[in-house]
Amino acid sequence: MTFFLLLAALLVLLYLGLPMFAALFLLPLGVLLWVEGGLPALGELVLGQIDGYLLVAIPLFMLMAHVMVRGRVVDDLYAAAFAALRGVRGGVGIATVAACTIFAAISGSSVATALTVGKIAIPQMLRYGMSRRGAFGVVAGGGTLGILIPPSAPMVLYAYVTETSIGALFLAGLVPGVMMALMFAAYCFITEGHAVAPEDAPPPENPAIALRRAGWSLSLPVFVLGGIYMGIFTATEAAGTGTLYAILIAALIYRTLGWRDLLDGVQEATRTSAMLLMIIAAAAIYGYMLTKLQVPQELTALVTDWGLSRTGFIIAMMVLLFLLGLVLESFSIILLTMPAVLPVLAQFGIDKVWYGVLLTLSLEMALISPPVAMNLVVIKAITGAPLAEVNRSIIPYMLMLALGTALIIAFPGIALWLPRLAGYGI
Repeated sequence: MTFFLLLAALLVLLYLGLPMFAALFLLPLGVLLWVEGGLPALGELVLGQIDGYLLVAIPLFMLMAHVMVRGRVVDDLYAAAFAALRGVRGGVGIATVAACTIFAAISGSSVATALTVGKIAIPQMLRYGMSRRGAFGVVAGGGTLGILIPPSAPMVLYAYVTETSIGALFLAGLVPGVMMALMFAAYCFITEGHAVAPEDAPPPENPAIALRRAGWSLSLPVFVLGGIYMGIFTATEAAGTGTLYAILIAALIYRTLGWRDLLDGVQEATRTSAMLLMIIAAAAIYGYMLTKLQVPQELTALVTDWGLSRTGFIIAMMVLLFLLGLVLESFSIILLTMPAVLPVLAQFGIDKVWYGVLLTLSLEMALISPPVAMNLVVIKAITGAPLAEVNRSIIPYMLMLALGTALIIAFPGIALWLPRLAGYGI
């Protein structure tokens, strides 16, 4: 009960207008002063939490995505998918899903995926006769793949907080990510008809030529993920070398990346990383407070008293994570919940890699949940459409994400098969 009271108090502070890091900092300070009459050595506590080599990967992956977008290298992704699938029933929607899937393997961000692909794809889908609801929904839904298909910034943070293998976690996200992409593509195939080319449309491009032109974009995720899984470099080293590779492609091959673009990317990645580190530092104090109040033990006893089964606990957590996702962003949710949840996972023998995939799917649903969610706001900003229309478009994709989550709960092997095949002891 203490955990939920503290969570409610935190939400009240956020609704009063406090930034996330300030609310996370002030609440435990007040509680610790009240309970203990003093404060611990907070400097050492905070430094121990943020002094992590793996955390360097997050700003580097962000910079890598920014370079690919600013250099307009990713523009060829949709062009290639569109050229290959334009003649298929629902092909423009399926092409958008394919572009989202590939860009997800570059950006690691759902919002960046929806924004980048949406700017290119939505006008094309509407131009070729796809319904407005279908076009909005497929971009918002496809954008969620950005935090499931590796590399994923939330997965990097989860791996760091839970001391889980980042390689195993990335592999575990691949099959569920492809499964969700296939569900989205099948929905487009069933609900949308054949594209009708407008009179001013250019003649269809040769798919082989378009695919060859997109080869540099496609090579980046292969380079980054292949290097990790072959043991050539760690996740942090992969982020650094991947960023350098992206800069070389954009600056030397495409010649579309200037110094101003690179500087903007560095500033954006630095700004976002500084915000994240402030939240992590404050969350360290929040986690210390939870430990002092014996919240993990209380939550474990609560689960035992309620008689929840392993599956019952997982379902309850998915609902809680989804509700938290309506008001908090993914980094904050991971940092808030994991200190209390980890002991319960150990008690039930729940694999942390499997739980990480389920957590990510719940965060994906929250990213597109009406009335207001980040991916929906992005679609509204791109199109100027009423938010109510955008909200209606996303309902089928929320149901598909819920179905995907249920399948992975029922069949953990969907997520764990690939890490086991790669030799991770799961």
